[in-house]
Amino acid sequence: MNKDISKLPIEEASFCVVDVETTGLSPRYNGIIEIGLVKISGLKIVDKYHSYVNPGKDIPYFITQLTGITNEDVYDAPFFEDIADEVTDFIGEDILSGHNFSFDYEFLKKEFRYCGKEPVENLNLCTLKLSRRLFPMLRSKSLGVVCNHLKLKNTKEHSALGDSEVTAKLLIKIIKELKVKHNIHQVDQLLNFQYIPKNLQTQIPIKKKLGEDISILPDAPGIYYFLNSKNDVIYIGKAKSLKSRVKSYFLQTAPRKAKKIVKQASRLKIEITNSELTALLMEAELIKIINPKHNIMLKEYGNKYFLRITSSHQFPKVEICNYFDFDGNDYFGLFISKKKALLVDEMIAKTFAIRECEDKELSKGKACFLAEIERCTAPCVNKEKSVYQSELDKVYEFLYGKNQFALSRLINRMKEYSDKQKYEKAAEVKSLIDMILSQTHKSSLLAEPVNSANVLFEITESGSRDYVLMIAGKIFIKKYAINDKDYFEEALNDYFERTINITALPNEEDLEKMKITLNWLIKNRNKVRTFYLKEYNSKEELYSHLSSFSVYSNPPEASTFEIKNFINHEEQEAIVE
Repeated sequence: MNKDISKLPIEEASFCVVDVETTGLSPRYNGIIEIGLVKISGLKIVDKYHSYVNPGKDIPYFITQLTGITNEDVYDAPFFEDIADEVTDFIGEDILSGHNFSFDYEFLKKEFRYCGKEPVENLNLCTLKLSRRLFPMLRSKSLGVVCNHLKLKNTKEHSALGDSEVTAKLLIKIIKELKVKHNIHQVDQLLNFQYIPKNLQTQIPIKKKLGEDISILPDAPGIYYFLNSKNDVIYIGKAKSLKSRVKSYFLQTAPRKAKKIVKQASRLKIEITNSELTALLMEAELIKIINPKHNIMLKEYGNKYFLRITSSHQFPKVEICNYFDFDGNDYFGLFISKKKALLVDEMIAKTFAIRECEDKELSKGKACFLAEIERCTAPCVNKEKSVYQSELDKVYEFLYGKNQFALSRLINRMKEYSDKQKYEKAAEVKSLIDMILSQTHKSSLLAEPVNSANVLFEITESGSRDYVLMIAGKIFIKKYAINDKDYFEEALNDYFERTINITALPNEEDLEKMKITLNWLIKNRNKVRTFYLKEYNSKEELYSHLSSFSVYSNPPEASTFEIKNFINHEEQEAIVE
């Protein structure tokens, strides 16, 4: 699993920052008295864990002076063996991190072994090592000095949770700086950076003409072409920032392939685009057209996830799949991981009475357990399609981003359990409500099935605007440099004049463009406004809204805030009991 994690983009990886306070410096003779864990996901702090630990011995006076932790603090605290499973579960498969991480890790390993458990052996990352390479100008790379340099305050110094929290913030800042200054975007690049020799030369020699081309690179998205002495294109790449991306090829820390390209390159050509997405799409097309010697097969974009509603079935069900098609079913997504697709699938299963059984079970005509607990309308015995369709319509509304009905139903269910003093059941429902309020559609993209969506995306990036049109499974880009004419305007005209051929299925190239587009849009949704063509009567009406529409294209429902406050203090207390 670690191998897979190392290949992830940094934003998709989870980190667990560890800090421990101990009875002394040597794990051989000393033990942990406090542990603090902070989880980072999506480069944000998402969870925390803290516990005092009874070390089974007195805490030395100087440790109490340093940490403020006394014998009284740990007298009733659990021994490490009592929390070992909690610590393991919290860490999961996260990349472990800390400042001078080896110190904390050695104590962790010792404590796990002492209670007869195997130590966690996750990938690890040390912010001290990263700081030594990123901030060589600092007199010291201690946590306090580095945090002060980055204007991070630690109000609870020498507290395990306080130190782990500020180290987590430090790690996030370091990662963001590494992305910009060193073009580090993948986990393996990040892990390798901490081992780069500190005195390594920062750049390799550059040919004169090539150096001139690089010196005038803009900080803008686009396509770059490395050319050899015969003016043949030997490599094509895309960049969010041409300046940062191309310069990374000339660092001593650059991959072997990049150094090989630089060695053979004599000139550099670029083409600026309005967004990184356009650059991605152009890169995919140009590589197929030109076939440069150093370009290999492009990244596979098909391993994302969708929720499929088998609408071609008499009694449709919701399924998870890792593709979408134009087969008469409806596909919602995309979801950037199976975990996020499973999360939305779980919300649907626990909120709506839709069947979960296979067709073979359905055909038996016998009600299952889910029907007995009213988690399904039981189409196996109740053949009235309108009953099932009514529930299915509510599922569609939910997937379109309309949460009101689902939340109202769950709140009523929670209150009913509370009134009957079934507090454990009420707590489960409240957990589901919280999940919906915080997670719904964070990974999804459209309020329409992706295989039948007709939408215009307005992308704002680096002060420029790009317009991408998705109609009948095909992608059109306004003023697309590769096209000899503006197919974007032609497609819009065809749509509003009802002359577009909606029966023509997309080809493989269309599907690849859709995958690339959806994959980029979901990760950059804060840069995107979405306009659903069905809401406009003409192209002129659509264009008038492009300039007047609010910056928030998909505002949350007004009811969300009201619902959060609807669950009043007394109800929450009842659930906790």
